[in-house]
Amino acid sequence: MTFELITALAAFAFVSSITPGPNNLMLMASGANFGFRRTIPHMLGVGLGFVFMVLLVGAGLVQVFDAYPISHTILKALSVAYLLYLAWKIANAAPIADKGDKGTPMTFLQAAAFQWVNPKAWTMALTAVTVYTPDTTLWAIATVAVVFGAINLPSVSSWTLLGQQMARVLTNPARLAAFNWTMAVLLVASLYPVIFP
Repeated sequence: MTFELITALAAFAFVSSITPGPNNLMLMASGANFGFRRTIPHMLGVGLGFVFMVLLVGAGLVQVFDAYPISHTILKALSVAYLLYLAWKIANAAPIADKGDKGTPMTFLQAAAFQWVNPKAWTMALTAVTVYTPDTTLWAIATVAVVFGAINLPSVSSWTLLGQQMARVLTNPARLAAFNWTMAVLLVASLYPVIFP
């Protein structure tokens, strides 16, 4: 893999990782509702889960979609349904003081598994593997995964920090509820390119 190709991949990884999408909106909401430290497993699940996804997509999952196009349609429907469910949970999140022990951020495994139903993650992984790997060798795919992992984790962490800083403003239940509903609406809006390509 050439230096120019790695540079282009790094630029793509940064732009696609830092821009709003389901992961970043949920991390911002989690940062606001639970703080940075309690959101670390969620952030690690996003970062490492996506790296694992790139490896598997590169290793041949794309061929499954080519052989069985219905599998892509099924995954798309499940993704939309799950994102709508998550939007509902975000919109109805109670203030931390009202939650007691019930309020918990997404776990590492939940965040890692979420990558498989996240339309933006699929787009990023498929693009990275098909555009930025000069061949389908394990080395090329691993390089793409490592570059994405190195750039993705700091990018998603910035959204959690933004949410944590916003928590200073979201000190009363009405403002927190408005923030959570706004995040939920933006999460649903992020489905527009998936539903209406």
